[in-house]
Amino acid sequence: MTFYTYKFTATIVVFLTFFLLVPKSDASTLPLPLPFPLPLPHPLPPLPQSDVGLLEFSLNLEYQEAEFFLHGALGFGLDVVAPGLSGGGPPPIGARKANLDPLTRDIILQFGYQEVGNLRAIKRTVTGFPRPLLNLSTEIFASGIDRAFGRPLIPPFDPYANTINYLLASYIFPYVGLTEYVGANPNLQSSTSKQLVAGLLGTKSGQDAVIREYLYERAALEVHPYGITVAEFTNRISELGNRLARAGLKHEGLVVPPSNGADGKVAGNVLSGDQNSLSYARTPEETLRILYLTGDEHGPGGFFPGGADGRIARSYYQKA
Repeated sequence: MTFYTYKFTATIVVFLTFFLLVPKSDASTLPLPLPFPLPLPHPLPPLPQSDVGLLEFSLNLEYQEAEFFLHGALGFGLDVVAPGLSGGGPPPIGARKANLDPLTRDIILQFGYQEVGNLRAIKRTVTGFPRPLLNLSTEIFASGIDRAFGRPLIPPFDPYANTINYLLASYIFPYVGLTEYVGANPNLQSSTSKQLVAGLLGTKSGQDAVIREYLYERAALEVHPYGITVAEFTNRISELGNRLARAGLKHEGLVVPPSNGADGKVAGNVLSGDQNSLSYARTPEETLRILYLTGDEHGPGGFFPGGADGRIARSYYQKA
């Protein structure tokens, strides 16, 4: 036996002895050597109070959409799906399951669970507050639609009656969040806050695009029993949002004068944007004027009968 043969045989014997004699349960727990020491975790630095205020304000929008989408698809909301996120806040008024076709129900259910994730992400960053009282009743939607048309529709508009009605009722929700996040972004100081808002903005933009594309495909369809087209509904709802916000043109319907379309050349308007097709921005004041359906950020009402929560929202109705 040569020296090299002997060395090879000895190596094999040692290898087999180790794996035959050492119990597998013990061998599996042996620590593996690390090529370099792991860095110690560093806690995130505290956020500036201005960032905390803006992130907390966004919870109002996320609560509203989560409850509307979850109830529309499932017939129940956060108290069943994610009770820890509601924080013990009062259940929404009038929210119920919508009469949706299977495809739309699937999409709305996805939206609902997306909102659950968005709420969780925000609450992992800021303390937040319990779900505020929300009014998602047929009556509040009918009141808003009547105001958009300047007259009562007969029968009153029911957002839960069918797929078209539900998507028309959904038409403004992700868009309000989209414009609020666009407005908040340049005012954020922390990279943590900016990253979170960028992610939220991406989700809201996607939801808004899905809703607008679905309605755009049916722009010429008459909404039963009113004899009013889907496009006209969106135009009126957008005009109402602009009037309530009192900040000029920041929301557009699905069909616009070509001068208002993309690059001033087309009437189709599947996405709403300025002359450069950039998303519009809204301030918290403008957002509250729309959510309250009053045009006044100081007076709770509309979808938030007890007022929105968080430092920014409270600062307005405390001054009223």
